[in-house]
Amino acid sequence: MSEVIVDTAGTGRCAWCGTDPEYQRYHDEEWGLPQHDSLALFEKICLEGFQAGLSWITILRRRPGIREAFHHFQPRQVAAMTDADIKQLMTDRRIIRNHQKIIATITNAQAYLALDTPLSDLIWSFAPPTRLTPPATRADVPAITPESTALSTELRRRNFRFVGPTTAYALMQSVGMTNDHIAGCFRATPG
Repeated sequence: MSEVIVDTAGTGRCAWCGTDPEYQRYHDEEWGLPQHDSLALFEKICLEGFQAGLSWITILRRRPGIREAFHHFQPRQVAAMTDADIKQLMTDRRIIRNHQKIIATITNAQAYLALDTPLSDLIWSFAPPTRLTPPATRADVPAITPESTALSTELRRRNFRFVGPTTAYALMQSVGMTNDHIAGCFRATPG
């Protein structure tokens, strides 16, 4: 399988996004672009947690329902969710109905509110060195790095959940802390 697919307009994209319009939009407009807004980063942490064990396209397709169910990731509202809210969420077909992931999202909101520094500053303090050339293949992209392990450790220390080293690296990729677009993709830029 090719590492990059080229559409009829001649635009090369990482092959993982395939031809699904929503996946291509996410690839083109979100994945790997630097995100420094703390609330947007909070949402990404929660969505990455929901993604654990699932495909990202599953999360993208359910993201509107997840956003609505979790008060558009407003930390105070999410942190205040009750057992009755959790019970109702477990019946909500728009979301990933995983009890542990729902609890983790509420716990993460509480952890967010307890931070003594903006979440953006905390996360970006673990940014890896800038890669000088884009990866040639997906095999050149790590699943875990020393930086993702350190970020995971710090987030866990601050009571965030579903933030293991692999999830932390996926977060780093999605919010542009590292550019893992494959060589030949229009988003792959050195430096």
